[in-house]
Parts: sequence; C-alpha cells; structure tokens
Amino acid sequence: MADGPFNASLIGFGYWGPNLARNISSSPHYRLAYISDTSSERLDAARRSYQSAECVSDPSVALSDPDIDIVFISTPVGSHRELALAAIRNGKHVLVEKPLALDAYSAAELVTLADANGVLLAVDHTFVFTGAVRKLRELVSTGEIGDLRYFDSMRSNLGLVQPDINVLWDLAIHDLSILQFVTEKRPVSVSASGIAHSPSIHESTAYLTLFYEDDFIAHVGTSWMSPVKVRRALIGGTRRMVVYDDIEPSEKIRVYDSGVDKPSGAEASYQTLVQYRTGDMFAPPLETKEALALLMDHLASCIRGQETLLIPGRTGVEIVEILEAANVSLSNRGSPVSISSFSE
Repeated sequence: MADGPFNASLIGFGYWGPNLARNISSSPHYRLAYISDTSSERLDAARRSYQSAECVSDPSVALSDPDIDIVFISTPVGSHRELALAAIRNGKHVLVEKPLALDAYSAAELVTLADANGVLLAVDHTFVFTGAVRKLRELVSTGEIGDLRYFDSMRSNLGLVQPDINVLWDLAIHDLSILQFVTEKRPVSVSASGIAHSPSIHESTAYLTLFYEDDFIAHVGTSWMSPVKVRRALIGGTRRMVVYDDIEPSEKIRVYDSGVDKPSGAEASYQTLVQYRTGDMFAPPLETKEALALLMDHLASCIRGQETLLIPGRTGVEIVEILEAANVSLSNRGSPVSISSFSE
C-alpha cells in the first residue's frame, strides 16, 4: 500500500461526487474500485463514466472490502457520521465532504476513533488547495500584509437550497475554512443573524460575525437568494489590503498598498493624527492546477507519511463548533455566543 496506487471507494455520486470521481480516477495515486449511491439513476451515470469501477447501491460492500484503502464520502451531511464511523472501524482512511458532521460531538467522536485506529481522517475543504487561498496564506505568514485587522466576505448565489442545513453550513463553511487556514486564528465567540425565505425551511440569508481575543474581526455574509454569484473577500492589514475574488478569471488576488497611518512626533496635531495611504496595486501569479487534483496528491503523500494533513479532522471539528454556536446565536437574534470546544 505504501507505493500505491491506493484502492479507493466513493460513496455518493450526486452534486460533488462526480468531481471527486473524476479526480480520483485521473490521479496516478488511486484506483477507483467502487462507486456507491442509493439512486439507480446516478449509479447508471457512474457506470457509463467509470466502467472499471464496481457500482453498488449498498456502501457496506465497499466498506467491508479488505482491499479498500481509502473511502471518500460525498453524501448528505446527516449520513457523514455513520458512514465515516463504519469506514474507520474497518481500518480505512477517510475523506469526508464538508461539514464533517452535523454536530461537534459527533465530529470529535470521528477524530478520536480515527486516532485510535491509526487511520487518516481528512475534511474536503477544497478552497484551501486553490492557488489563490495558498497565496493569501503566504501573504499573511510572510508579514506582507502586516498585522491583521479584519476579514470581510460575501458568498451568495441563487440556490442550491439545502433541505437539512442552513446557508451558513452550506456557504459560510467555505469562508470559515479559508479564514482559519489563512490566519491560523481561532475565534472565541460568534454572532449570527438570518432569516428563512420560502421555500427554504432553514435560514437562506444569514450574516456571521466572529470575535477574537485580539482586535481582529471577521464578517461573513451568505445567501441562497442572490441574482448573481458572489465569491469575494477583503483582508485588511496594517501594511496592505487584499481583495480575493474567486469569480475573477485571472486576477483573483489583488494586493493594495493602502492603509491608515498615524504620524509620530511632537508636531502631530489632532487634525493630522490620521493619514490615509493609497499606493500601487499588484496581482501576484497563482498556482493554476485544479484544487481537487492538488488535494488528491496531498492526501496520497499523507497516507505515505510524507506530509501532514492540511485540513485534518480536528480542524473540521473546530469549524463545526463555530457553526453550532452560530445556530444558537441565530435562534437568539444575533446575541453573541461563546464557542465551546471539544478539541482541547
């Protein structure tokens, strides 16, 4: 198994599953052995596209196969826990579509069991593997931006309305994974407000504010009810400010030499205590390889012990903890809620 390719099973061939199947099958690190889905129509589609894979309606067939090394789970959130538990108990490495589970207790349970069984548990927060987000992390870690002040993002589109989770769990979760990866900061409390618009039975437009121990603040706006698709974030620092626009075809990252300065010296009067600085903009070159392909490479290296997971199960637990606190705040019309931790 150390040399690969690893025998892989994909559970779920709905919205995201075909993207996983394409990248698994095209990677030299894996052999797509099984595809499982409860829909006969989706299984027929899988059979047409992946004739070498065994397509089954019952995932337990693949979960119990001793030759399977890794299981990819891309099913509705409510099924993540049971499927991941079964895979881990059968000694399989697991990658779970976000979010890891519907509650932090279940997510933490998966992490504990994976550690006890000596298998990897990864969460598919794909944006972390994009060239743009990796560049953001580099700009922050090298001090190019300076001390971080704020993160402000908007993520919206028309649909897909989810039946089992609200818009924060569906869309804001992307920004939370980006925020955590780029800043390496963990919030201490959150405030969330939102409303459910018909036909959604869960909040379809919602806003999330995250508070930290220092003066950094983050805000995420989300909606399933937008006439246009928006994937945009601003990051402000003491040295520079960055605009990240995932919809932009070429210049997804733009770095602005802009800021607010405070002059020093005895001659500085009240009127001149604040000076605004507007300088040049530059768009750095970015990695263009598909994020999922990079994730596949990274996961194979982690299985071989050559790398450490960028988004391990524990990170997935922390993000679910934030979302759970957001749910409580939503039900209390935005009252701040401290974030409980199962990770410590």
